[in-house]
Amino acid sequence: MRLVAIKSRSAVEQVVERITAVIQERKLRSGERLPGEFELVEQLQVSRPVLREALSRLQSLGLVDIQRGRGTFVGDTSSLANCVRLLQTAVTISPQELVSYAELRSAIEVQAVRQAAEKATDEDIAELSGLLKKLDDEELPYAEALQIDFRFHRKLIEIAGNPLMQNLMEVIYEFVLAQMVRTTPSQRVNQLGRKLHKAILKAVREHDPDAAESAMRKHMQAVLDRLKP
Repeated sequence: MRLVAIKSRSAVEQVVERITAVIQERKLRSGERLPGEFELVEQLQVSRPVLREALSRLQSLGLVDIQRGRGTFVGDTSSLANCVRLLQTAVTISPQELVSYAELRSAIEVQAVRQAAEKATDEDIAELSGLLKKLDDEELPYAEALQIDFRFHRKLIEIAGNPLMQNLMEVIYEFVLAQMVRTTPSQRVNQLGRKLHKAILKAVREHDPDAAESAMRKHMQAVLDRLKP
C-alpha cells in the first residue's frame, strides 16, 4: 500500500488563517486598526511579500480593508461570518478534489444550460438579468458576490427542470463556493467572469442552446484552468 504524501500549507495560507483567527477570537469590530506591516512581519516571522499577498487575499474576501497611507483595518463584519466559512472550506479542500468537483459541475451545467435556453420564460430571464446586474457592482462584498454568482448558476439548473441536477448542485454547494474562492478575484478585477456570465445570459435570452453550451463550456474551462497547477 502506498499513501499520498501530505502537502504542507503555504505560508500565505497560514498567515491568512492566523489573522482571520485573531479577528474572530478577539471579536474585533469593523474599522478597528490592525498592526502595521512591520509589526506583522515581526510577529508572524514571515517575509513582506508573503504578508502582502495574505493581506491582499483577506481584502478580496472582505475581511480587511487596506487604506493607502492610513493602514489596515478590520473589514465589514456583516459579511465576516460568511467570509470565514468560505475561507475555511476553501483551504481544507485539496486542489485535486476541487478539480474533480469542477469537472462534475461542468458536466451538470453544460447540459443544464442547453435545457435552460430552450425553456426559459421572460420571468426567468428577468431574474437572471437582475442577478448579473447586482454582480456589476464592483463594491459588492466578496462573500455576497459569491453567493449571487452561485444563485445565477443554480437558477439556470432550476430552469432546466431536472430535479437530480438540482440535488447534485446542492450536494456539492460547498465545493462550488470553494472553487469560486480559489478562482474568482475581487469584483473590481473580475472582468472575465462578468463577460462570460453575460454571454451565457445572452444565449439563454435568445433561446440558442448551442450558443449557451459554448458560453458555459468557456466559463467552466476558465474555472478548470485556474484550478489546475
